[in-house]
Amino acid sequence: MNKNVAILMGGYSSEYDISVKSGNVVYKHLDRDLYNPFRIFITQEKWYYLDDENQEYIIDKNDFSLTLENKKITFDVAFNIVHGTPGEDGLLQAYFELIGIPQTACDFYQAALTFNKRDCISTLKPYGIPTATNYFLNKGDHINTKEIIATVGLPCFVKANKAGSSYGVSKVKKEEELLSAIEVAYKEDDEIIIESFLSGTEVSVGVITYKGEDKVLPITEIVSENEFFDYEAKYMGQSQEITPARLSPEDTEKVNSLALKVYQILKMSGFSRSEYIFHNGEPHFIEMNTNPGFSEASILPQQALAAGISIKELLSNTIEESLKK
Repeated sequence: MNKNVAILMGGYSSEYDISVKSGNVVYKHLDRDLYNPFRIFITQEKWYYLDDENQEYIIDKNDFSLTLENKKITFDVAFNIVHGTPGEDGLLQAYFELIGIPQTACDFYQAALTFNKRDCISTLKPYGIPTATNYFLNKGDHINTKEIIATVGLPCFVKANKAGSSYGVSKVKKEEELLSAIEVAYKEDDEIIIESFLSGTEVSVGVITYKGEDKVLPITEIVSENEFFDYEAKYMGQSQEITPARLSPEDTEKVNSLALKVYQILKMSGFSRSEYIFHNGEPHFIEMNTNPGFSEASILPQQALAAGISIKELLSNTIEESLKK
């Protein structure tokens, strides 16, 4: 009998529309011979199933069920493709663990940790993982621009601590630009991280749990037409994403080993996509995404295809791995 799969999309953050696009790709490619897919929209106002005629049916949050034609529908697994909160910060993961429904993303603690850029970096540093020099601010803190620049230098990046898709990110080249960049970041989060500029080749590395093993996918090189890999570069075609990356065998091995080490230090499972910059010849960890974008043109599906894994196979594997946990 086919398993009922709830494809969770939407969310409460600026990444809502991106998540809906990702969810529709999952819906399109899910193997109908194995699974019955249901598109479930997660919004702050309501959670609901949307059928192919665009009719809405409210989800009962008590047990994550819905009623269709007077029949109660329950789910064998939730395919979590919500970017940002509550799908990537641990909230949905904890909810599903409490009610006993498997979900495809990493566990709630790993999600919360990796979504918080500051905490994730702080966890990895004792293991010798190279990162940028950083400076932390919380909303309401006194802002000493000279102290910040003395710590991280110029240019630097100002980022919202808990946001994705490059929302709330600015590249600052002059001291007088710093305060406005901080305000942009505070629109997304009340915590920010300011990082030193790392000059070098940027790569994105997918690591997934595949057939019971941790697997590093072919590396993607990011060549942005903009100042950095911002929203327009990611989603509006203003970048080149070259898979496999144009790296030497030595550099490929360096970043593969580092990405696998980070995945295992953090006790990850399911999808992940991490960003690294080769600075002074060494890959430096930037951040990890545990529910990365999933259009046909997104980086993780590109990498899977380069590894000989179809989108349909990747989705089926992810579901079956979640059912084992």
